[in-house]
Amino acid sequence: MSHASTASPLEEILDLRDITVVHTLRSGSLLKPDTIRAVDGISVTVRKGEVIGIVGESGSGKSTLANVMLGLQSVTSGEVLYRGRPVDRDRAARRERGRAISVVFQDPATALNPRMAVKDTLIDPLRVHGIGDERSRRSRVRELLHMVGLPASASDVLPRQISGGQRQRVAIARALALEPDIIIADEPTSALDVSVRAQVLNLLMDLKSELGLGLVFISHDMNTVRFVSDRLLVMNSGKVVEQGPSADIFADPQDDYTRTLLAATPALL
Repeated sequence: MSHASTASPLEEILDLRDITVVHTLRSGSLLKPDTIRAVDGISVTVRKGEVIGIVGESGSGKSTLANVMLGLQSVTSGEVLYRGRPVDRDRAARRERGRAISVVFQDPATALNPRMAVKDTLIDPLRVHGIGDERSRRSRVRELLHMVGLPASASDVLPRQISGGQRQRVAIARALALEPDIIIADEPTSALDVSVRAQVLNLLMDLKSELGLGLVFISHDMNTVRFVSDRLLVMNSGKVVEQGPSADIFADPQDDYTRTLLAATPALL
């Protein structure tokens, strides 16, 4: 079924309903352990073709929320739906989510295997999921490198032989290998030089437009989020204190914490 009109609603991929994640801390006693609500009653829907910015200071619960979306973190309560199906009760939905949602981490130096040539890094997900034969996989590697603006010759190098910005392009290419619906980008530019940050952001936005991707963009930097996101979630101590269209929140923030974050942000953009 094709969506003929541009007015059709964006396709819902992931739906988090009243999600809570409680971590037990090492402090406290055996009978009365100390706990922390890393994520506290959050509901959010992630759609194809839309960029959600998640912003908050370190420790606000942003990365825990991302891990819930990826299936790397189980929830204490609440429900995660993939295309309307509950992933905790539907194994097929869980498996499909593994292909449909991929991630770009903060530091490409640690996210990429230092002993694997770029082509092996990109072929690996295709092999794991049994996609294509070796010839079609090699062709896909060339296509992925082209999509992220790297030359074909980059396929033979090791991560340490290229720059941080180029490494992050490889990480983005790997995230695209399985043709995901959603990419979760967890502080994807904070480990990079200022001069290449804008290039990587522009690349992500171009790919989002070309491929109709959904993007969940996690950052502590309000300016970056302002530049990329359609909708914004502001997190503080595991809770969403404000959410809505980014333009509205930047024009007229309702929560004190959001105003504090904005006031602390230099006007770079």
